[in-house]
Amino acid sequence: MHSSSKKTFKALVAEKSGDDYVQTVKEKTVSELPDHDVLVKVYYSSLNYKDALSATGNKGVTKQYPFTPGIDAAGVIEESSDDRYKKGDEVIVTSYDLGMNTPGGFGQYISVPGDWIIPLPSGLSIKESMMIGTSGLTAAIGVEKIIKQQIGPADGKVLVTGATGGVGSFAVGLFSQLGFQVVAATGKMDQADFLKSLGAAEVIHRDEITNVPAKPLLSGRWIAAFDSVGGEMLDAVIRQTEHNGVVACCGNVLGHELHTNVLPFILRGVSLMGVDSGIALMTDRMRIWKLLSKEWKPQFLDKLHRETGLQNLPEEIQKILKGKQVGKVLITVS
Repeated sequence: MHSSSKKTFKALVAEKSGDDYVQTVKEKTVSELPDHDVLVKVYYSSLNYKDALSATGNKGVTKQYPFTPGIDAAGVIEESSDDRYKKGDEVIVTSYDLGMNTPGGFGQYISVPGDWIIPLPSGLSIKESMMIGTSGLTAAIGVEKIIKQQIGPADGKVLVTGATGGVGSFAVGLFSQLGFQVVAATGKMDQADFLKSLGAAEVIHRDEITNVPAKPLLSGRWIAAFDSVGGEMLDAVIRQTEHNGVVACCGNVLGHELHTNVLPFILRGVSLMGVDSGIALMTDRMRIWKLLSKEWKPQFLDKLHRETGLQNLPEEIQKILKGKQVGKVLITVS
């Protein structure tokens, strides 16, 4: 039991109200948190699609309510019974069960196992780490997978779908910073200037990708693609990828089923690579966070994020569920 168990703190709590789920900022005590090894005072979090699902009663994400969502958290250790960590250490905690069934980063304190913790890499502030968050980590994992397939800026264009979302916008910025010519695909053409400010060389409407003939192979338009949409978009992307190209995918907004054919793979040597940051190995997480704090440190974070507090989150949650969110929402928790 944490010695701070009587301490109170603010947290956004999602709970059922009639047929709906509502989110309100409430006072909680540390004793209500799980009895894990490390108690962290949370300074910043960020809003992800999974948080919006948890906040609105999606039982596939969160089983029991009332509940505090937030799959991202960064802050300072207050108490630790894990020898690897001590009071005052600056840390990042993302994914695992945080914000799913373990109370998450939308509260000023979290209690987590030591194995979930990443020491804040030198070169990043606590705030910058949450400007990156799970969406940035996911994007960086996908970018690294593509680069590891020997694809560089000289090889051709790189497509990013769902380009205005948290993952997509970070991928646009990171690819561009690394010297790639980025084609950003979006349904929000009014955000073309935003995407160009992140470095996109070209902004196209997503229908330009999907409104194509149903042939098994189409003319190659990009050497690599990062798809955060799934469904028919992913199929269309694969069929328009050039010889020996790579497609990384991480989303299922358009559905979890993929109906495609084998010709892009066996006649063009296209590779399809999955990206998941939720259960990524700790060694992979550490490597990517180190990259993001040093050689890949994003120079575009100020263009990418908006800052808000816990009290404004219900409105932001509705926005992300309706597909109206652009870029990243950084949450000041404490």
